[in-house]
Amino acid sequence: MTEGTALPHTKASARQIVVLRNSDPEALVTAVHEVRAAGNVPLVGDERWSESYWHGVKESVVSADVMVDAAWATLTSGSTGAPRIVLRSHESWSSSFAPVAALLDAGPDDVLYLPSPPVSSLSLFSIAHAAAAGFKLALPHTRAVSLADSADATLFHGTPRALRSVVDLLEADTAARRNHRLRSALVGGSDLDPALRTRAEQLGIRVTSYYGAAELSFVAIDRGDGLRAFDGVELTTREGELWVRSPYRALGYLRSDERQPMRVDADGWATVGDLAELAELVDDQRLILHGRRDGAILTASATVVPGDVEAALREIPGVLDAVVLGIPNAGVGELVAAVIETATDGAASTAASLRSRAADLLTPAQRPRLWFATPELPRTATGKPARSELRRRVLAGEVRTLD
Repeated sequence: MTEGTALPHTKASARQIVVLRNSDPEALVTAVHEVRAAGNVPLVGDERWSESYWHGVKESVVSADVMVDAAWATLTSGSTGAPRIVLRSHESWSSSFAPVAALLDAGPDDVLYLPSPPVSSLSLFSIAHAAAAGFKLALPHTRAVSLADSADATLFHGTPRALRSVVDLLEADTAARRNHRLRSALVGGSDLDPALRTRAEQLGIRVTSYYGAAELSFVAIDRGDGLRAFDGVELTTREGELWVRSPYRALGYLRSDERQPMRVDADGWATVGDLAELAELVDDQRLILHGRRDGAILTASATVVPGDVEAALREIPGVLDAVVLGIPNAGVGELVAAVIETATDGAASTAASLRSRAADLLTPAQRPRLWFATPELPRTATGKPARSELRRRVLAGEVRTLD
């Protein structure tokens, strides 16, 4: 049975926000569509939340005004702080259904595998898309990616981490590798390793990755030759910060507070604070991302963007993923620290070996001074590294230090 909490009518509209949870994914999707059919706004939670956290989410929306055009509510910012509730119109998603279907080459006979739970805006978008386009969904019944869940899938929409799990499973199972039906993958949520793209394509899975945000939806896509603006999106930079003008932008946040990253100017340009540059090519622009401005590390006289360092560290054999943090240190501001998620082969097992490899990839200011390792990074429901939780673990001494 799906648990739903309908919130009172607000001053702004007759719509209600309905907070939903259910351990049965099919029942949860049905509940989402029932809420929408009734003209209300579904907000899907995460089964892993504690009861006190559930109560807090529900209480946070009880007295808030719901924007008149709101049709969907999603949660964001779980990787850097407390989640915020983002409201968007139905059109802000439905207007992108056609270009997304074109990227996936999706039709009514397809089955789309969604390994991330519906609490993620990535999955909730595809739940809305599938209902409109008529294709079927293959939903996760466990927290781990499963060949059983994806057996009938022809399409995939998920994070790089989930795609890696699919590829690992197919490569390890001869029969599954021979019989799988996956032909196209749409990958977002974090950076895609080029080597993973190659492995997927060797299995016959065409990969399109994208950059986006819960507030902005799709911003840019990469078919293997760099990020370019998504259909209908305009891009510019101001003092190194990316600004986007798009029909896919969310209406805003349920409640206003100073932590919210999205800013919108009078001409409809919006930013969530990501640092970027636009490279001009003969036929197009390419978007090059440098991470979030508020995540920059000030160390001695240099400013280090964690995303640049993380991208380099992922090139080191044995490093599955990496998170770079600034650790307070008297005299220099912060020390650059790296927490790596390691493979089991031990190729990146010591700080000395990592320092040696990093010296070839990074400037002196960018090179981590502190190294930590974990078999698995803490992650949000969408698959992004949970940076705040990871920082807490590092400062509490709960993450293994590499010597």
